[in-house]
Amino acid sequence: AVATAGVLGVGTVAMASDGGDQQERLTGYEEVPALSTPGVGEFKASISRSSDEIRYRLTFSDLESAATQAHIHFENETNNGPIVVFLCTNLGNGPVGTQLCPAAPATVSGTIRPVDVIGPADQGVTAGQFGELLAAIRAGKTYANVHSSLYQGGEIRAQID
Repeated sequence: AVATAGVLGVGTVAMASDGGDQQERLTGYEEVPALSTPGVGEFKASISRSSDEIRYRLTFSDLESAATQAHIHFENETNNGPIVVFLCTNLGNGPVGTQLCPAAPATVSGTIRPVDVIGPADQGVTAGQFGELLAAIRAGKTYANVHSSLYQGGEIRAQID
């Protein structure tokens, strides 16, 4: 199933799989702690019918400084959590093959496969455990965010649920 998005300029997260679409705004207000920033984004994703890959598209604009990296993290909405999957990075800290984050307004797209899952082992997700990533997404325990040079912990975010 293909996820649907909101109106241009409104950030959302959409995850389609086994039971419908969910949408959330990707803004600074969702960061922990909350931020007041004009930055917005959109994360659309579709889990394959065989549940062995996730196709995604991340867009972002109006950040207060240059994007440095974007990820999917594993954690509750009230906390910051460790990285599960890199979406892009300009810091040289991602796995081999991680794409660079372009200048905003920007779009990053790709496919997440088991090899892209990097952990966190101390929370029960070891490298390559794609099923654990899917379980966390379905439980609403992952979030997507974009980090910037001004807000190194993340400038815009949304829980994927």
